[in-house]
Amino acid sequence: MDEAFAEEQPSLKPLPATPYSAVLTVERRVSKDGMISVGGNFYSVPDTTRRRTLEVQHHATELRIYEDGQLIARHPVLEGKARRRVDPTHRKAPPPRPSLSRSSHGLRRPLDFYGAVGQRLAAEGARS
Repeated sequence: MDEAFAEEQPSLKPLPATPYSAVLTVERRVSKDGMISVGGNFYSVPDTTRRRTLEVQHHATELRIYEDGQLIARHPVLEGKARRRVDPTHRKAPPPRPSLSRSSHGLRRPLDFYGAVGQRLAAEGARS
């Protein structure tokens, strides 16, 4: 065995300096909740994504998601099945809730008002 290696060694080339990057490119459909499924796991796409079908490059340790040739998301590959990864930057912040300031306080009615309305309706119902 060592003799065969010694004979072939001068013909062997050195390994490349950078590791070979095997890439599997597939198309995936975006779900209603803004996720794509790859390898039994789910990965988020930005809320601003317009297309329903996206190109996904599956590298050894990372997924890269493209829309119209533009990179829109990157995720580490999840181990196992049925796991989810949501990048918080992919989700729009909910609209701010209006604060109950003093100016909106004037729009509220005191409970006495509703009591008076109820009594008036009851009295009108009794007359009919």
